[in-house]
Amino acid sequence: MIYKITFRDINKLAIPAIFSGISESIISLTDIAIVGNIKENSVEALAAVGLVGSFLSAVIWIVAQTKTSISATVSHHLGAQRIFAVKTLVPQAILFNFILSLLLFFSTTFFVHEIFTAYNAEGLILVYAKEYYLIRAWGFPLTLITFALYGVFRGLQNTIWAMKCSLTGALLNVVLDIILVYGIDGIIPPLHVKGAAYASIISQTVMLGMAFYYFFTKTPFNLKIRKKINPSLKPLIIMSFNFIIRTATLNLAIYLANAYAADYGKNYIAAQSILMNIWLFFSFFIDGYASAGNAFSGKLLGEKNYKTMWTMSKDISKYAVVISFILIAICLIFYKHIGLMFNQNPDVNILFTSIFWLVLLMQPINALAYIYDGIFKGMGDAKFLRNNLLFATFCGFIPTLLLLDYFNFKLYSIWIAFAVWMLCRSFPLMYTFKKNYVKN
Repeated sequence: MIYKITFRDINKLAIPAIFSGISESIISLTDIAIVGNIKENSVEALAAVGLVGSFLSAVIWIVAQTKTSISATVSHHLGAQRIFAVKTLVPQAILFNFILSLLLFFSTTFFVHEIFTAYNAEGLILVYAKEYYLIRAWGFPLTLITFALYGVFRGLQNTIWAMKCSLTGALLNVVLDIILVYGIDGIIPPLHVKGAAYASIISQTVMLGMAFYYFFTKTPFNLKIRKKINPSLKPLIIMSFNFIIRTATLNLAIYLANAYAADYGKNYIAAQSILMNIWLFFSFFIDGYASAGNAFSGKLLGEKNYKTMWTMSKDISKYAVVISFILIAICLIFYKHIGLMFNQNPDVNILFTSIFWLVLLMQPINALAYIYDGIFKGMGDAKFLRNNLLFATFCGFIPTLLLLDYFNFKLYSIWIAFAVWMLCRSFPLMYTFKKNYVKN
């Protein structure tokens, strides 16, 4: 049956997903803004928290790809009206995420010194990074289980529950950051970077508790583990493995960017931390529409309704590009003031403002990449997404970075490489989708 997915239908999923996505980014941005404005060693603290935030995002994105796999699997079965077939799969997938989180916690905390030395962190930056990370690492189980639950919600075509959880966590994190980083005279001593880490852990715990509430009261699933393995678990793990390779490749690019920036000096990595986290904030914002495309494409694929899926993809792409231009306009108005929100050091702010225009220029291309990335994720085409990212990283990002770094472009080499990377990601996705689904 061919039908029209309206602007209202799209926004019903996209707007809550936007708030959910930016809430996760706000937690990291809040940590950076609060820590970057402390009186003692603010540049070093900002650089350390930025490095840890990037590493945490990288690791979590890699292993949390089961969220995408769960969402795609649930939405396929929902569209085919066979939701009963995944009732035993969901608790098994959540258990899989929990085991992954424990492996991550023990492996990364044991090698914490080596990890951040590999990022070229040294001296006080390395000390702060280790202090901050050894607390934040306790959030791995909290985050990965929460993301698995979010995948279930999105597969059921609901992004409101995840939004409520994430917004609550983000607002709580802001309050706790101020209290724990700066302290309250005579009551709570200032905890510096450790305070920001504790604030994040508490916020993540609250988000997980809320997610479990919606899971138990609003979905047809439970956490009862059956001895018999659900037949969809193996395809889900294979899909997740392809997504993990893809996301590991994505984060190789982010790692190289931060490692090169750290090697340029503390002011460069401080500016890079701000730029990267704003870029991630934009990504999460636009990714709300990608989440809507993800949910719809999985359901429409289950229905085998390809014409509606093609129309939906064009509509969502238009909305995402418009959103990107709105974000650009807002940032241009406050261009000289945005960097000062995160750090008052004039050298850091000069570096930030000299590059920020390039980050803004990339946003419309980024929007298209995220939308079609979300659509392919919803269809469960992990293999193509994996190959696309491998091509963009090894044939686009890395050669551009090495070439421009050789000519001493410094931060420009990083962000021009990111621009090439996003071009290599977006257009193959758009071409392949149109080729495979327009004529069906």
